[in-house]
Amino acid sequence: MSYDFDLFVIGAGSGGVRAARFAAGFGARVAVAESRYLGGTCVNVGCVPKKLLVYGAHFADDFEQAKGYGWSLEEPGFDWATLIANKNREIQRLNGIYRNLLVNAGVTLLEGHAKLLDGHQVEVDGQRYSAGHILIATGGWPQIPEIPGREHAISSNEAFYLEQLPRRVLVVGGGYIAVEFASIFHGLGAQTTLLYRRELFLRGFDGAVRRHLKEELERKGMDLQFNADIARIDKQVDGSLLATLKDGRVLEADCVFYATGRRPMLDGLGLENTGVELDERGFIRVDEQYRTSEPSILAIGDVIGRVQLTPVALAEGMAVARWLFRPEEYRPVDYANIPTAVFSLPNIGTVGLTEEQAREQGHRVKVFESRFRALKLTLTEDQERTLMKLVVDADSDRVLGCHMVGPEAGEIVQGLAVALKAGATKRVFDETIGVHPTAAEEFVTMRTPVEA
Repeated sequence: MSYDFDLFVIGAGSGGVRAARFAAGFGARVAVAESRYLGGTCVNVGCVPKKLLVYGAHFADDFEQAKGYGWSLEEPGFDWATLIANKNREIQRLNGIYRNLLVNAGVTLLEGHAKLLDGHQVEVDGQRYSAGHILIATGGWPQIPEIPGREHAISSNEAFYLEQLPRRVLVVGGGYIAVEFASIFHGLGAQTTLLYRRELFLRGFDGAVRRHLKEELERKGMDLQFNADIARIDKQVDGSLLATLKDGRVLEADCVFYATGRRPMLDGLGLENTGVELDERGFIRVDEQYRTSEPSILAIGDVIGRVQLTPVALAEGMAVARWLFRPEEYRPVDYANIPTAVFSLPNIGTVGLTEEQAREQGHRVKVFESRFRALKLTLTEDQERTLMKLVVDADSDRVLGCHMVGPEAGEIVQGLAVALKAGATKRVFDETIGVHPTAAEEFVTMRTPVEA
């Protein structure tokens, strides 16, 4: 049968763009449909603008630390509107880059909402297209729980476009986005409270990392309230918000920000017209080659709910392009030892197993841990402490996990991820000469394991 395209990609986010570009480069006829953001969540309302705001928030610490180095500064002032305008300009530039990447690769870009009609047909704004293969890469969408007054709350989507910085912010959630935005709001001068319904945030991260970040955020003056959740939100005449907690307490704020998870963005996609199945969590069910239960339809990225990180979606997009159009070069995505960072203030960087995971998997574990005040802070009043931790298999000497809380943790852990991928042992770490004086050298100078 003759089709209009060999591959039709729904969603021009990181994974979709990668799959489309490389499939076109392999000689396929490719189209991409995008109804909202060129570049997807990461570029528009995710990792890129978020990190720009984190940089902005960190200047508060930089200005204060500068005094210890002889700098005499006037009282610094901050203008939210300038930061947001500059951020918007950068995002527009990146949108243009993504457009050019697709067009220059020979991909047909369709800016409109795509709906599946069956396993080989898609409709975009009334126009029908056929394709040998269809790839769903529509990403995720923030979830706000169904509580009275939820319409008064915002998510990360709206936070990037607030007209002014709220004076008092309640951040609800305990994952990446919650602790990152709590750090942003707090660093920029807002009175910030982080509410989380469990005992400690960042479930799934190493216990020492979670506890250390809690201590540092509290040291910085952030209000952390665990085992707390909102029952309802009421808007006052003056525009302020009253958040009634499930324990009966009432907190007043100017902004209630929810970061309580993301759902796969499948709205109006037409899955009911196909044989695509969802798993018990509501994500698209796929096999090892990202094929759905409809043979001609594949899915990658946040809609399949494996590892919801931009670099993982990129790897999955590349894998799909190779599987379909360059099978001799196909390599499955390796989901082990994926490094990640949380851009809280201070940052978290981590790769490999946590201590808890290593023990649960039956490893006999040695733990090496160091906490110290960075050299940069010794001439300042800042008491922030850095945490570095190695989890080692006592029998094989292989390093199973590296974890850090401190400045530029993500930059440091990226290099360590290569070592873990290569199977480095603790002896290799010990025999590696450090760069002095740096914080990073601590990872190759820890010699004595801590007591279990």
